[in-house]
Amino acid sequence: MEPIITLTTNPSVDVQWDVDAMAPEKKLRSSNPRQFPGGGGINVARVINTLGGLSICIFTAGWFTGHFLRELVEHHGLLTRTIPIKDRTRVSSTVFDLASGEEYRITPPGPELAEPEWRACLNAPFELPADYIVATGSLPRGVPVDFYARIARRAKQEGRRIILDTSGESLVAALEEGVYMFKPNLRELETLKGRTVGGEADLAAACRELIGAGKAEIVAVSLGRDGAFLAWEGGSKTLRSPEVEVKSAVGAGDSFVGGMTVGLVRGLPLQDAFALGVASGTATVLTAGSELCHRADVERFYVQMTGTPLNL
Repeated sequence: MEPIITLTTNPSVDVQWDVDAMAPEKKLRSSNPRQFPGGGGINVARVINTLGGLSICIFTAGWFTGHFLRELVEHHGLLTRTIPIKDRTRVSSTVFDLASGEEYRITPPGPELAEPEWRACLNAPFELPADYIVATGSLPRGVPVDFYARIARRAKQEGRRIILDTSGESLVAALEEGVYMFKPNLRELETLKGRTVGGEADLAAACRELIGAGKAEIVAVSLGRDGAFLAWEGGSKTLRSPEVEVKSAVGAGDSFVGGMTVGLVRGLPLQDAFALGVASGTATVLTAGSELCHRADVERFYVQMTGTPLNL
Protein backbone atom coordinates (compact mmCIF):
# COMPACT_ATOMS: atom_id res chain seq x y z
CA MET A 1 0.00 0.00 0.00
CA GLU A 2 1.34 3.42 -0.89
CA PRO A 3 1.84 5.83 2.02
CA ILE A 4 -0.68 8.51 2.93
CA ILE A 5 0.79 11.83 4.05
CA THR A 6 -0.95 13.59 6.93
CA LEU A 7 -0.10 17.16 7.88
CA THR A 8 -0.77 18.72 11.31
CA THR A 9 0.51 22.25 11.78
CA ASN A 10 -1.13 22.76 15.20
CA PRO A 11 -0.93 19.43 17.09
CA SER A 12 -1.41 18.98 20.81
CA VAL A 13 -0.78 16.75 23.74
CA ASP A 14 -4.29 15.62 24.70
CA VAL A 15 -4.87 14.98 28.41
CA GLN A 16 -8.04 13.43 29.77
CA TRP A 17 -9.38 13.25 33.33
CA ASP A 18 -12.51 11.67 34.78
CA VAL A 19 -14.11 13.44 37.77
CA ASP A 20 -17.05 12.37 39.89
CA ALA A 21 -18.91 15.65 39.35
CA MET A 22 -18.01 19.12 38.11
CA ALA A 23 -18.44 21.84 40.73
CA PRO A 24 -17.09 25.41 41.08
CA GLU A 25 -14.38 26.17 43.68
CA LYS A 26 -14.42 22.63 45.02
CA LYS A 27 -11.23 20.59 44.68
CA LEU A 28 -12.06 17.98 42.06
CA ARG A 29 -10.52 14.56 42.59
CA SER A 30 -9.77 12.98 39.24
CA SER A 31 -8.61 9.74 37.74
CA ASN A 32 -5.02 9.40 36.70
CA PRO A 33 -4.56 11.43 33.51
CA ARG A 34 -4.50 9.67 30.15
CA GLN A 35 -2.29 11.21 27.47
CA PHE A 36 -2.64 10.89 23.70
CA PRO A 37 -1.02 12.58 20.71
CA GLY A 38 -3.63 14.96 19.33
CA GLY A 39 -4.35 17.11 16.32
CA GLY A 40 -6.32 16.29 13.18
CA GLY A 41 -3.59 14.79 11.02
CA ILE A 42 -2.08 12.79 13.87
CA ASN A 43 -5.51 11.33 14.65
CA VAL A 44 -6.03 10.51 10.97
CA ALA A 45 -2.64 8.76 10.86
CA ARG A 46 -3.48 6.71 13.95
CA VAL A 47 -6.70 5.46 12.32
CA ILE A 48 -4.92 4.70 9.04
CA ASN A 49 -2.45 2.53 10.94
CA THR A 50 -5.23 0.85 12.93
CA LEU A 51 -6.84 -0.19 9.64
CA GLY A 52 -3.60 -1.61 8.29
CA GLY A 53 -2.64 1.34 6.12
CA LEU A 54 0.67 3.16 5.92
CA SER A 55 0.88 6.81 6.95
CA ILE A 56 3.68 9.31 7.21
CA CYS A 57 2.69 11.85 9.83
CA ILE A 58 4.12 15.37 9.47
CA PHE A 59 3.67 17.64 12.48
CA THR A 60 5.26 20.54 14.32
CA ALA A 61 6.80 20.14 17.77
CA GLY A 62 8.35 22.65 20.14
CA TRP A 63 9.60 22.96 23.72
CA PHE A 64 9.34 20.10 26.22
CA THR A 65 5.66 19.58 25.37
CA GLY A 66 6.76 18.99 21.78
CA HIS A 67 9.28 16.42 23.01
CA PHE A 68 6.51 14.67 24.94
CA LEU A 69 4.28 14.76 21.85
CA ARG A 70 7.00 13.04 19.82
CA GLU A 71 7.22 10.30 22.46
CA LEU A 72 3.45 9.78 22.36
CA VAL A 73 3.43 9.60 18.57
CA GLU A 74 6.28 7.08 18.57
CA HIS A 75 4.39 5.00 21.15
CA HIS A 76 1.61 4.60 18.57
CA GLY A 77 4.10 3.31 16.01
CA LEU A 78 3.64 6.10 13.46
CA LEU A 79 6.21 6.99 10.83
CA THR A 80 6.91 10.69 11.29
CA ARG A 81 8.50 13.79 9.90
CA THR A 82 8.79 16.41 12.65
CA ILE A 83 9.07 20.14 11.95
CA PRO A 84 10.92 21.73 14.92
CA ILE A 85 9.48 25.06 16.10
CA LYS A 86 10.65 27.53 18.72
CA ASP A 87 7.29 28.07 20.44
CA ARG A 88 5.72 25.43 22.66
CA THR A 89 3.34 22.72 21.49
CA ARG A 90 -0.07 23.20 23.08
CA VAL A 91 -1.72 20.95 25.66
CA SER A 92 -5.47 20.32 25.25
CA SER A 93 -7.66 18.95 28.02
CA THR A 94 -10.80 16.85 28.25
CA VAL A 95 -12.71 16.47 31.51
CA PHE A 96 -15.43 13.83 31.69
CA ASP A 97 -18.12 14.38 34.34
CA LEU A 98 -19.09 10.90 35.53
CA ALA A 99 -22.24 12.16 37.26
CA SER A 100 -23.79 13.88 34.23
CA GLY A 101 -22.05 12.03 31.41
CA GLU A 102 -21.01 15.40 29.95
CA GLU A 103 -17.63 16.11 28.42
CA TYR A 104 -15.74 19.39 28.73
CA ARG A 105 -13.05 20.14 26.15
CA ILE A 106 -10.45 22.89 26.63
CA THR A 107 -8.47 23.76 23.52
CA PRO A 108 -5.85 26.56 23.65
CA PRO A 109 -4.82 28.42 20.48
CA GLY A 110 -1.37 26.88 20.29
CA PRO A 111 2.02 28.24 19.22
CA GLU A 112 2.95 31.01 16.82
CA LEU A 113 5.00 29.85 13.83
CA ALA A 114 7.77 31.93 12.28
CA GLU A 115 7.90 32.11 8.49
CA PRO A 116 10.73 29.57 8.10
CA GLU A 117 8.73 27.15 10.26
CA TRP A 118 5.45 27.35 8.33
CA ARG A 119 7.33 27.25 5.03
CA ALA A 120 8.94 24.00 6.18
CA CYS A 121 5.42 22.66 6.83
CA LEU A 122 4.38 23.81 3.37
CA ASN A 123 7.22 21.98 1.64
CA ALA A 124 7.42 18.80 3.71
CA PRO A 125 4.45 16.89 2.17
CA PHE A 126 5.96 17.28 -1.30
CA GLU A 127 9.34 15.93 -0.26
CA LEU A 128 7.81 12.48 0.25
CA PRO A 129 6.27 10.11 -2.32
CA ALA A 130 2.48 9.87 -1.91
CA ASP A 131 -0.58 10.39 -4.09
CA TYR A 132 -2.80 11.39 -1.14
CA ILE A 133 -2.14 14.26 1.27
CA VAL A 134 -4.53 14.73 4.20
CA ALA A 135 -4.38 18.29 5.59
CA THR A 136 -6.50 18.87 8.66
CA GLY A 137 -7.08 21.15 11.60
CA SER A 138 -6.74 24.78 12.51
CA LEU A 139 -3.75 26.86 11.49
CA PRO A 140 -1.42 28.19 14.20
CA ARG A 141 -0.86 31.88 14.67
CA GLY A 142 1.58 33.35 12.17
CA VAL A 143 0.55 31.03 9.34
CA PRO A 144 -1.02 32.82 6.34
CA VAL A 145 -4.69 32.16 5.70
CA ASP A 146 -3.93 30.83 2.22
CA PHE A 147 -1.62 28.09 3.58
CA TYR A 148 -3.93 25.23 2.58
CA ALA A 149 -4.62 26.97 -0.73
CA ARG A 150 -0.89 26.90 -1.49
CA ILE A 151 -0.81 23.18 -0.73
CA ALA A 152 -3.85 22.57 -2.95
CA ARG A 153 -2.30 24.53 -5.81
CA ARG A 154 0.98 22.63 -5.67
CA ALA A 155 -0.81 19.29 -5.30
CA LYS A 156 -2.73 19.92 -8.52
CA GLN A 157 0.49 20.81 -10.29
CA GLU A 158 2.07 17.53 -9.17
CA GLY A 159 -0.99 15.33 -9.74
CA ARG A 160 -1.60 14.60 -6.07
CA ARG A 161 -4.96 14.40 -4.27
CA ILE A 162 -5.68 16.67 -1.31
CA ILE A 163 -8.20 15.68 1.37
CA LEU A 164 -8.97 18.73 3.49
CA ASP A 165 -10.69 19.06 6.86
CA THR A 166 -10.59 22.61 8.16
CA SER A 167 -12.91 25.61 8.44
CA GLY A 168 -13.15 29.37 8.17
CA GLU A 169 -11.13 31.58 5.86
CA SER A 170 -8.44 28.95 5.28
CA LEU A 171 -11.10 26.57 3.92
CA VAL A 172 -12.59 29.25 1.65
CA ALA A 173 -9.15 30.06 0.24
CA ALA A 174 -8.30 26.40 -0.38
CA LEU A 175 -11.60 25.74 -2.16
CA GLU A 176 -10.81 28.56 -4.56
CA GLU A 177 -7.90 26.40 -5.73
CA GLY A 178 -9.98 23.23 -5.67
CA VAL A 179 -9.36 20.03 -3.67
CA TYR A 180 -10.07 16.37 -4.23
CA MET A 181 -12.27 16.02 -1.12
CA PHE A 182 -13.21 18.09 1.88
CA LYS A 183 -15.19 17.15 4.98
CA PRO A 184 -17.24 19.88 6.59
CA ASN A 185 -19.82 19.33 9.28
CA LEU A 186 -23.30 20.76 8.68
CA ARG A 187 -22.57 24.02 10.50
CA GLU A 188 -19.37 24.56 8.50
CA LEU A 189 -21.20 23.85 5.25
CA GLU A 190 -23.90 26.38 6.17
CA THR A 191 -21.25 28.98 7.00
CA LEU A 192 -19.57 28.30 3.68
CA LYS A 193 -22.82 28.68 1.75
CA GLY A 194 -24.03 31.63 3.82
CA ARG A 195 -27.44 30.06 4.47
CA THR A 196 -29.27 27.36 6.38
CA VAL A 197 -29.18 23.93 4.74
CA GLY A 198 -32.26 21.89 5.58
CA GLY A 199 -33.13 18.38 4.47
CA GLU A 200 -31.39 15.88 2.23
CA ALA A 201 -32.46 17.50 -1.04
CA ASP A 202 -31.12 20.89 0.04
CA LEU A 203 -27.93 19.23 1.29
CA ALA A 204 -27.45 17.59 -2.09
CA ALA A 205 -28.06 20.89 -3.89
CA ALA A 206 -25.53 22.75 -1.72
CA CYS A 207 -22.86 20.11 -2.34
CA ARG A 208 -23.57 19.96 -6.08
CA GLU A 209 -23.04 23.73 -6.28
CA LEU A 210 -19.59 23.33 -4.77
CA ILE A 211 -18.68 20.40 -7.01
CA GLY A 212 -20.04 22.14 -10.11
CA ALA A 213 -17.96 25.22 -9.30
CA GLY A 214 -14.77 23.14 -9.16
CA LYS A 215 -14.29 23.58 -5.41
CA ALA A 216 -14.03 19.83 -4.80
CA GLU A 217 -14.59 16.52 -6.53
CA ILE A 218 -16.08 14.92 -3.41
CA VAL A 219 -17.88 16.50 -0.44
CA ALA A 220 -18.43 14.40 2.69
CA VAL A 221 -20.58 16.14 5.31
CA SER A 222 -20.53 14.75 8.84
CA LEU A 223 -23.95 14.91 10.51
CA GLY A 224 -23.15 13.79 14.06
CA ARG A 225 -25.56 11.16 15.36
CA ASP A 226 -27.38 11.23 12.01
CA GLY A 227 -24.38 9.79 10.17
CA ALA A 228 -22.92 11.46 7.10
CA PHE A 229 -23.76 12.65 3.60
CA LEU A 230 -21.62 12.05 0.52
CA ALA A 231 -21.83 13.94 -2.78
CA TRP A 232 -19.89 13.49 -6.00
CA GLU A 233 -20.42 14.51 -9.59
CA GLY A 234 -22.56 11.49 -10.37
CA GLY A 235 -24.80 11.42 -7.29
CA SER A 236 -25.14 11.46 -3.53
CA LYS A 237 -25.74 9.12 -0.62
CA THR A 238 -26.71 9.34 3.05
CA LEU A 239 -25.52 6.79 5.60
CA ARG A 240 -27.00 6.59 9.08
CA SER A 241 -24.61 5.77 11.90
CA PRO A 242 -25.30 2.59 13.85
CA GLU A 243 -26.89 3.25 17.24
CA VAL A 244 -24.19 3.21 19.92
CA GLU A 245 -23.59 4.46 23.43
CA VAL A 246 -21.46 7.59 23.03
CA LYS A 247 -18.50 7.85 25.39
CA SER A 248 -16.66 10.68 23.61
CA ALA A 249 -16.91 12.52 20.32
CA VAL A 250 -13.23 13.52 20.39
CA GLY A 251 -11.55 12.50 17.13
CA ALA A 252 -14.70 11.11 15.48
CA GLY A 253 -14.41 13.42 12.47
CA ASP A 254 -10.71 12.67 12.08
CA SER A 255 -11.48 8.95 12.28
CA PHE A 256 -14.05 9.35 9.50
CA VAL A 257 -11.40 10.99 7.31
CA GLY A 258 -8.83 8.32 8.15
CA GLY A 259 -11.19 5.45 7.40
CA MET A 260 -12.47 6.89 4.14
CA THR A 261 -8.95 7.72 2.96
CA VAL A 262 -7.79 4.15 3.59
CA GLY A 263 -10.77 2.94 1.56
CA LEU A 264 -9.93 5.25 -1.33
CA VAL A 265 -6.26 4.31 -1.37
CA ARG A 266 -7.13 0.60 -1.18
CA GLY A 267 -9.29 1.02 -4.27
CA LEU A 268 -12.69 0.46 -2.66
CA PRO A 269 -15.66 1.86 -4.60
CA LEU A 270 -16.43 5.40 -3.44
CA GLN A 271 -19.57 4.45 -1.54
CA ASP A 272 -17.80 1.59 0.24
CA ALA A 273 -14.94 3.91 1.23
CA PHE A 274 -17.61 6.27 2.55
CA ALA A 275 -19.09 3.43 4.64
CA LEU A 276 -15.63 2.69 6.03
CA GLY A 277 -15.35 6.32 7.06
CA VAL A 278 -18.71 6.26 8.86
CA ALA A 279 -17.81 2.96 10.53
CA SER A 280 -14.49 4.42 11.76
CA GLY A 281 -16.13 7.57 13.13
CA THR A 282 -18.84 5.52 14.86
CA ALA A 283 -16.29 3.15 16.40
CA THR A 284 -14.39 6.12 17.82
CA VAL A 285 -17.33 7.44 19.86
CA LEU A 286 -17.30 4.12 21.73
CA THR A 287 -13.93 5.01 23.28
CA ALA A 288 -13.17 7.55 25.98
CA GLY A 289 -11.27 10.76 25.38
CA SER A 290 -8.79 10.64 22.52
CA GLU A 291 -8.46 6.87 22.36
CA LEU A 292 -10.00 6.58 18.83
CA CYS A 293 -11.42 3.48 17.12
CA HIS A 294 -10.63 -0.21 17.46
CA ARG A 295 -10.41 -2.23 14.26
CA ALA A 296 -12.84 -4.95 15.41
CA ASP A 297 -15.54 -2.32 15.99
CA VAL A 298 -14.87 -0.71 12.61
CA GLU A 299 -15.23 -4.06 10.85
CA ARG A 300 -18.44 -4.84 12.75
CA PHE A 301 -20.08 -1.54 11.85
CA TYR A 302 -18.93 -1.79 8.24
CA VAL A 303 -20.66 -5.17 7.88
CA GLN A 304 -23.75 -3.77 9.59
CA MET A 305 -24.00 -0.92 7.07
CA THR A 306 -22.96 -2.69 3.87
CA GLY A 307 -23.87 -6.33 4.44
CA THR A 308 -20.41 -7.41 3.29
CA PRO A 309 -17.18 -8.08 5.23
CA LEU A 310 -14.42 -5.50 5.16
CA ASN A 311 -11.61 -6.72 2.93
CA LEU A 312 -8.52 -4.51 3.12
